[in-house]
Amino acid sequence: MTDRHVIDVRVSDIRQLFNSLDPSPFHEKDLDRDAEEFIVGWADEAPPRAQLELLVRLPRDKVELADKSDLARAMANYFSYRAAASRRRIRFQLREGRSALVIGLLFLVACMALRQFAGSMEQQGLRQVLQEGLVILGWVAMWRPLQIFLYDWWPVRHHARLYTRLASMPVKVLPF
Repeated sequence: MTDRHVIDVRVSDIRQLFNSLDPSPFHEKDLDRDAEEFIVGWADEAPPRAQLELLVRLPRDKVELADKSDLARAMANYFSYRAAASRRRIRFQLREGRSALVIGLLFLVACMALRQFAGSMEQQGLRQVLQEGLVILGWVAMWRPLQIFLYDWWPVRHHARLYTRLASMPVKVLPF
């Protein structure tokens, strides 16, 4: 049995949910930043397997207009777009990670080669400092690719999944 997680939004006009500066038709409009933050924040707190549902409460005289405006389609379009944008961002990050990995590995190899060259120096103190410094420098160059592959893409993936869930949630409009 799947739990239901209802996101309850109360507004005085359906237009409060959408960016007023967006000239697009209603079903393609961007959500208002505060409305998106509220909806996404509540959805993010829901259990991962919970069925999400958006409940929009409007004054009785505004409900019919909201039903005609196809709010569910507008929400689905917006969150589908955000999910696709998040997946594009993941692909970009992984491509950036591959480039950073190649550069980091080449730099690490160069540092290891210079380390071998520094090993032939006669002054032991300077030789040791250079050798250890080159090893550290080479591994520091690997920091960014490791950060991308180990950590950076997880939050973006989480949001892509969350936006996909939000795109498929049922939307109900009720009077208050």
